[in-house]
Amino acid sequence: MFDNIFNEKIMQELQQQLRENKKTITCAESCTGGLIASMITELSGSSDIFNGSIVSYSNEIKNKKLNVKKENLEKFGAVSIQVVEDMLEGSINMFDADYSLATSGIAGPTGATKNKPVGTVVIGVKAKSGDKIVDVYHFDGNRKEVQIQAAKTSFKIFLEFFQKTLDK
Repeated sequence: MFDNIFNEKIMQELQQQLRENKKTITCAESCTGGLIASMITELSGSSDIFNGSIVSYSNEIKNKKLNVKKENLEKFGAVSIQVVEDMLEGSINMFDADYSLATSGIAGPTGATKNKPVGTVVIGVKAKSGDKIVDVYHFDGNRKEVQIQAAKTSFKIFLEFFQKTLDK
């Protein structure tokens, strides 16, 4: 189901960039359910750039393990910029990584609201230095297609973000 050419090319570039700059990455995933971590570790030798990740599917785990603020969960909901910002910070701290990717969204077919339809995914990238980018995306398709699009988009965003933070 994965686009293997895209996946391998992106993963090779991501790992090469991180290795050349002696940086590590982690991720905190909700709607992607570990897909991002799986894609990173698909290539042999990823342990030098990837210490681990967390799938924080429930709000309780987001709060207890990633220190996502209860008030952010209650006020904005799990699928929000505020929660993904907390997930980024929590995962960088948990895994002592230089960079983190985080996703939270509604892959469907259930879980949608009027303001957050199926396919709504918040994706964030953060550097240990504090630089970050977090935005809301909308993907079409069934559950698996939304998850795959969210993961692929995360990597594209990360590579652009990584280059910008290195140029500083």
